[in-house]
Amino acid sequence: MPKKRVELSDQIRRAVRTSGRSCYSICKWSGLDQSSLSRFMRGERGLSMRSLDDLADILKLNLRSPRRNRKKPRTG
Repeated sequence: MPKKRVELSDQIRRAVRTSGRSCYSICKWSGLDQSSLSRFMRGERGLSMRSLDDLADILKLNLRSPRRNRKKPRTG
């Protein structure tokens, strides 16, 4: 059975929850508005890539997307 794909936003939410830091602290360091982070954490809205990058930096996350097997285009 193939692995279920985990969305980037879900990975960030999990990291925020398990970081041991308060949302206030995370917002203070990231410059993100507390209400925006709160709505993101509840899954009510998304965040910009810049905000997600900032959160990943603050939480010291090293995120990579999995490699996909891509077919080479046919030539000739």
